[in-house]
Amino acid sequence: MTQDKISVAVAQQIALLDPFLLTQKSTLNSLAEHLVTTFHQGGRLFLVGSGPFGAIAGLIGQIFLYRQTLERPALPAIALTNDAGLATFLAGNDQSSQLFSRQLRSLATDQDTVLVLAGIKLSPADREALGAAQQLGCNTILIASEQAELADTLPDITLSLPSDSLPRLLGNSLFIGNLLCTLVESELFGI
Repeated sequence: MTQDKISVAVAQQIALLDPFLLTQKSTLNSLAEHLVTTFHQGGRLFLVGSGPFGAIAGLIGQIFLYRQTLERPALPAIALTNDAGLATFLAGNDQSSQLFSRQLRSLATDQDTVLVLAGIKLSPADREALGAAQQLGCNTILIASEQAELADTLPDITLSLPSDSLPRLLGNSLFIGNLLCTLVESELFGI
């Protein structure tokens, strides 16, 4: 039984990496170029993710702040997932969906980019974040399952992952974040 689960997980992971992500080279390159432009213009990267995607958003923010492959200055990336106090206040008033949008409204400008990580469903907080970012004139990026319903929320750039497996979506979101940081570092710092 365990061998079967291992085989299924490996097969799912391979299918997302090859051929899917290899066929998305132009989209991944566009995302990296967009982030390079954001940083060149003095903008920041705000990262959003609900549930387990909040942890992935935090990790991606940390690699942009610290480094991926080389010693370099910190890049301005802020994960909006780490404010437990604000989350508690909002939950106490049945306003949890405002967790990210309130932070964006107080911090973001039209020079910034907002990257939302989601699974099969966008949470109300993810949707409000995209809406607030668009109202503020921020560029918006969504990385989510291709099954995610966007409804009225259309980001500027979407990378739709062909999976409904939460572990595969989480793992590949982190992989994509690491890859984007590597590409951005290479462009900005010449390696």
